[in-house]
Amino acid sequence: MMRIVQCEQKRHAKQILAIFNDAILNSTALYDYKPRCIETMMAWFDAKLKGKFPVIGIENDSGDLMGFGSYGTFRAWPAYKYSVEHSVYVDARFRGRGVGKRVLQELIAAAQGQDYHILVGGIDATNSISIRLNESLGFVHCGTILQAGFKFGRWLDLALYQLILSTPSDPSDG
Repeated sequence: MMRIVQCEQKRHAKQILAIFNDAILNSTALYDYKPRCIETMMAWFDAKLKGKFPVIGIENDSGDLMGFGSYGTFRAWPAYKYSVEHSVYVDARFRGRGVGKRVLQELIAAAQGQDYHILVGGIDATNSISIRLNESLGFVHCGTILQAGFKFGRWLDLALYQLILSTPSDPSDG
């Protein structure tokens, strides 16, 4: 059984930290080298709260956080105000069960509810599972930045995917 939750710092920070650190140490899902500490998670949650960005999770009946996702500022200039970049992470124990897809569906709905127009996914170009997940929900490849990162002794290409939403109904400058 899976249940959608709005992740909270007090309840979920340690579980999210464990998922992040697994991705840092064992994959190219995060272009980061060193495991994060709990203080980093506090700042991360504060930034999400300040930006009114959701942190959506899925828990099982035991209360384990199976996966989570969020989005945040795509670029810091004002004209990008309708664009956000999403990320989805699934605990290794729960991969292959549709958790990532459910989280991404919830993020899409949240972005529409907040009147965003573009969801961007920056995905390591070798991460075929994440690429297929995004494509299955309508994201299209819109570019690749070659050799954008360096990890595990090799250059990493960053594939960019986007989903154009029907919102907002009345966009404005400024």
